[in-house]
Amino acid sequence: MTDTGLPARRAALAIVSGVLRHRRPLDAQLEILKGLSARDAGFARALASQTLRHLGLLDAVLRKFIDKPLAPHKVGQASEILLLGACELLVLKVAAHAAVDAGNQLAVKDSKAVHFKPLINAVLRRVSREGEAVLAKLDAPRLSTPDWLWTRWIAQYGEEAARAIANAHLHQAPIDIVLKHADAPAPEGESLFGQVRRLSGEGRVEDRAGFAEGGWWVQDAAASLPVLLLGDVTGKMVIDLCAAPGGKTMQLAARGAKVTAVEIDGARAARIRENLARTKLAAEIIQADARDVDTKAPLVLIDAPCTATGTIRRHPDLPWIKGAVDVTVSAAAAYEILESGARLVEPDGTLVFAVCSLEREECEEQIAAFLTTHPEFARVPVTAAKLFGHGEWLTPDGDLRTLPCHLPDKGGMDGFYAARLRRL
Repeated sequence: MTDTGLPARRAALAIVSGVLRHRRPLDAQLEILKGLSARDAGFARALASQTLRHLGLLDAVLRKFIDKPLAPHKVGQASEILLLGACELLVLKVAAHAAVDAGNQLAVKDSKAVHFKPLINAVLRRVSREGEAVLAKLDAPRLSTPDWLWTRWIAQYGEEAARAIANAHLHQAPIDIVLKHADAPAPEGESLFGQVRRLSGEGRVEDRAGFAEGGWWVQDAAASLPVLLLGDVTGKMVIDLCAAPGGKTMQLAARGAKVTAVEIDGARAARIRENLARTKLAAEIIQADARDVDTKAPLVLIDAPCTATGTIRRHPDLPWIKGAVDVTVSAAAAYEILESGARLVEPDGTLVFAVCSLEREECEEQIAAFLTTHPEFARVPVTAAKLFGHGEWLTPDGDLRTLPCHLPDKGGMDGFYAARLRRL
């Protein structure tokens, strides 16, 4: 085999190893792709992402052809090389000779894995011949979901819904955009609801019709819903806490609100400013901790930090770098922001608390605990009419709850939760 494609595979190997060995987020490792051609960078990212998306399933296939588990401290990156090879063969459908040869060449570059080159070669050859038959008999949704998430989703949603959620995670998320206004120039795609469109076709987002003119921004369909719970914001002051990446800020500004967007991270705050400039929308950007803000407003929106388990379709590394303890930590931090944000709401004002999580501790339990200790607030149930008739997006208490398996005939959506509260 020539060196063609090997730099891309080395990059994918580094990314997957970073996720599995050091719990480094995939997106935080994209600098590894610098210096690669656009084609190689695209292949490396696809290979790493799909390996992580199908990690449990690929591991189960490989175990059928390996007598005993490989000890990481002895075999170097042999396990990751096998996973990448299995992904190439079974998911990306790369030609068998190319995938097997790539595995061999990656092993040669690793001082420990090189001693297991015969095993890597033999296993990948067997996967190329017998892997499809093994794969067909496996429970893909269950095997691709780590135990810490599977047991939680079974308890919260029931097995049928948990399985549907896990199955949705096996597929890459489509790209959704929100139009600045109904007549804004837009690229080819399907209208989902309101001013949300789902793009079709291939190509860089920045090259699509209307992007340079500022007619729209990228935002998942589910993430666009919490803003709607504030009602008519025209001419009203709205505080948007934890505002990055800025989709909700732009939504509010486009709907005529006087927005104060608060973001603690300087780079992310700068990104909001860039997007506002491109879309020719106005908002005040404050770089600060949401817990330190003291300005009051009739409307407050909190998109709280969380484990983001509702976005696994976009972040397939997430199940493997986080665990149940992260849910507890995130929930505690978010509750502090909820308490702080609540103090900013004027009498008879509205507070919307939102998170892109599927976990009860970060969602329903936060609001239940808050209302128990804050009698000055009351829940205002959301109606299906406010959600374009989608009653399946509502909890029994009237909160917003979308799941990755919703909109199944259109490609799904992120998992999101939002509650609407009124200050009495």
